[in-house]
Amino acid sequence: MTTSTRGAAKTPAVLVLEDGRIFRGRAYGAVGETFGEAVFSTGMTGYQETLTDPSYHRQVVVMTAPHVGNTGVNDEDMESKKIWVSGYVVRDPARVPSSWRSRRTLDEELDAQGVVGISGIDTRALTRHLRERGAMRVGIFSGGAVQDDAALLARVQEAPQMKGANLSAEVATTEPYVVPAIGEKKFTVAAVDLGIKGMTPHRMAERGIEVHVLPATATVEDVYAVNPDGVFFSNGPGDPATADHPVSVMRGVLERGTPLFGICFGNQILGRALGFGTFKLKYGHRGINQPVQDRTTGKVEVTAHNHGFAVDAPLDQVSETPFGRAEVSHVCLNDNVVEGLRLLDRPAFSVQYHPEAAAGPHDAAYLFDRFVSLMEGQRA
Repeated sequence: MTTSTRGAAKTPAVLVLEDGRIFRGRAYGAVGETFGEAVFSTGMTGYQETLTDPSYHRQVVVMTAPHVGNTGVNDEDMESKKIWVSGYVVRDPARVPSSWRSRRTLDEELDAQGVVGISGIDTRALTRHLRERGAMRVGIFSGGAVQDDAALLARVQEAPQMKGANLSAEVATTEPYVVPAIGEKKFTVAAVDLGIKGMTPHRMAERGIEVHVLPATATVEDVYAVNPDGVFFSNGPGDPATADHPVSVMRGVLERGTPLFGICFGNQILGRALGFGTFKLKYGHRGINQPVQDRTTGKVEVTAHNHGFAVDAPLDQVSETPFGRAEVSHVCLNDNVVEGLRLLDRPAFSVQYHPEAAAGPHDAAYLFDRFVSLMEGQRA
């Protein structure tokens, strides 16, 4: 529940974690209450892309960078049609944006879209707490929503958890649409939308790919109705253990041997399709500075991440799967989490991070070229 109001910066606000830790600050954006999973993002830029990333559905994002909002909000950098975060936490919001592209302040945009936030708290202390205790449920309360601490804590503890949440259909398109190729059309790709970001089909279109974006509920028959040269599974929110339908569709694609590429949630779907398990990370990877090694080249990339779950696959051996041999192709150098999978006997691969990242870094953009190479090889 939110109540849109200006002058929110003077309104007291309270952030309550499910383990009882409380932070007090000022309202930022809309005034009211919100609930979600508290996670932190380490990016120093790209906050507009973060806010509009559907993968953040039902999450309250804590920005580790202390100063947020200095470039305002424009109409070009949205990754989707709306803000998806459940709540927003910043330490020191910009008073006046400074960018020729800015059309309004971040505070105004949050307020207009009913996103409850809080500012003026020690986000460093909150981040350290989440690193030590793990991502957890949280509530932000401001204005008339503020009650005594015990009552607020009880409400937070009643909120749904992220583990077991099936969310992709809540953020995906309900109707198919087409993103045309830029320049000469070379390939057709069916993209299953599990929470796709706008930059993803654009990166493919730049390479001469006509992208048919399909709802999360699309069947194998829907996928092949567009006569695709390749199939793509997008990023998205929620627990991959609940995504039985996308896993079934991906197995149908693997059986036909069509070139396949998955990003983030799509990587977890591929893991499940191959018979691997998934698990929830303690606090996840979010931000634009995560080091990942591509094991096929040995190159280390600085990459953009947004995931709270990971694939449980052997790091140092080739695995036998129903679709042939598979191996871990990428690994996070911070904690050895699986960051990519590759089939050795079929044209399919995936990564856990975001090579399309609009705000950068762009170290992993070559993965779209790798997808093109798979389709070229299949055609030949």
